[in-house]
Amino acid sequence: MLEKLESLEQEYQSLEASLADPAVLSDQREYQRLSKRYAEMGELVATIREYKKALSDLEEAKSLLHDPDMAEMARLEVEEIRRRIPELEAKLELLLLPKDPLDDKNVIVEIRAGTGGEEAALFAAELRDMIMEFARRKGFRTEILDVNLTDLGGVSKVSFEVIGAGAYGVLKYEAGVHRVQRVPATEAQGRIHTSTATVAVMPEAEEVDVELDPADLEITVSRASGPGGQGVNTTDSAVQVLHKPTGMIVSCMESRSQIKNKEKALTILRSRLLEMKRAEEAARRREDRLAQIGAGERSEKIRTYNFPQSRVTDHRIGFTTHNLEGVLSGDLFELHEALKRADQERQLAAIAGETPLTLPSREA
Repeated sequence: MLEKLESLEQEYQSLEASLADPAVLSDQREYQRLSKRYAEMGELVATIREYKKALSDLEEAKSLLHDPDMAEMARLEVEEIRRRIPELEAKLELLLLPKDPLDDKNVIVEIRAGTGGEEAALFAAELRDMIMEFARRKGFRTEILDVNLTDLGGVSKVSFEVIGAGAYGVLKYEAGVHRVQRVPATEAQGRIHTSTATVAVMPEAEEVDVELDPADLEITVSRASGPGGQGVNTTDSAVQVLHKPTGMIVSCMESRSQIKNKEKALTILRSRLLEMKRAEEAARRREDRLAQIGAGERSEKIRTYNFPQSRVTDHRIGFTTHNLEGVLSGDLFELHEALKRADQERQLAAIAGETPLTLPSREA
């Protein structure tokens, strides 16, 4: 294990040297690639160095145990270091967990109203606002791609893009079925109803991820409708793309530019096809013990928002908070930390019997 840690530290030092190389500095793409890896390794290498120093300090303190003048001080230092080393080992275990290569990608989020009629559409609109606000608080940029509004201000379907490094790694925990329990505004007798909305969180696929054959596409344009400004209804800017092999239809009308709408529609299509491929792979390895909490199916009920009790419960980890108003306002930080922690613990438990972290003996 120490050899692996040493190798990682050497990689970090090599990156540091490369980033000072004039040849790398003149190649922006290579510089950005190396800078990203260097930043990713920062916390890991700092922990490796702290761990190695702790091991060195332990050996030094143990060597003084037989010195009559230093024995008591050395004994206390040995005890303190032995308490600290397991904490560093646990931190290293988490930092060394394999990272999902898609975590750094931008995200396409699609929300659809489920059971519950107009109330489900209103709830879907609240989920849109909640996730978009949380994304903004995390420092990401958001952009609506397509939306179907209902008469009371809800949405039957909405898709939006979240742009920023690490967007998928953050928002993937929102994928699944969200359920709300409350008295709808349309309920005259005060009865509590249960409605649902489905959230799909897809890593934004690029051309290198999913290749589209032009012969498989049927692209049509039309005049955009609905709110959008003075020019929205005067140009043929709305774009609809039909993917013939799957029958999948994607539309985008948020920009006045037909070219931009076409690009966005194709991006959404690639992302859906990538998600379909990932779902098929997940189905083939459903018993895989490394399955992540953030890789749930669209049909999986993940969370309930109970208004009478001001309660939010995430069913995947049994997490409950009574800060319903805060959660719906975009304060998902505590919930996401709990989900991330549970995800890491699940991965550690899954690999415990297969690739245990073998560290040096700390016996005196």
